[in-house]
Amino acid sequence: MSRLLDSYEANVSASYRLLGLHDTTMAAETFDDDADRTKWLLPGPGLVYLQTPPEVGTVAIRLESWTTAPSPPPGPWAGREEVEVELPEGELQLQTVDGGMWELPLVLPSPGTYRMRWQWVFNPDIGRSFTSPLKDCFDVLDNPGGHEADLDGQHQFCLVQIWRTAAA
Repeated sequence: MSRLLDSYEANVSASYRLLGLHDTTMAAETFDDDADRTKWLLPGPGLVYLQTPPEVGTVAIRLESWTTAPSPPPGPWAGREEVEVELPEGELQLQTVDGGMWELPLVLPSPGTYRMRWQWVFNPDIGRSFTSPLKDCFDVLDNPGGHEADLDGQHQFCLVQIWRTAAA
């Protein structure tokens, strides 16, 4: 059975439509050039970026560290993607283009390969539609509502569940 090890919450800017998680040893600040921009998550060595809609200015994010793959959280979500990332140091930092990088106090078991499940919703109370940030997609996004307490007045709420798949 999966067990929650640690969690961390923050409100951040989603400047330039990107929000990233990096291993602390990674000097590179970008995803792979050949990353599939038709997907929400853009992985690279020791990092992953979430593309956010152009209408999103602020994001409430909750990071959770788990012993093994947790059950998907309940409730409706506007979107969900998973990605596997090698974290050579096993310590994370958060990056936004205008806010820079800062280390996160989230406890991960050890360096290694991790699976990340990103899920998100948008704030229905801000009075605007959200359009897809994906390449060559101009769709207005479905927003099922819910998670109002998690949104905390921000434009978007992201839940990121992280668990190790292999030790380094």
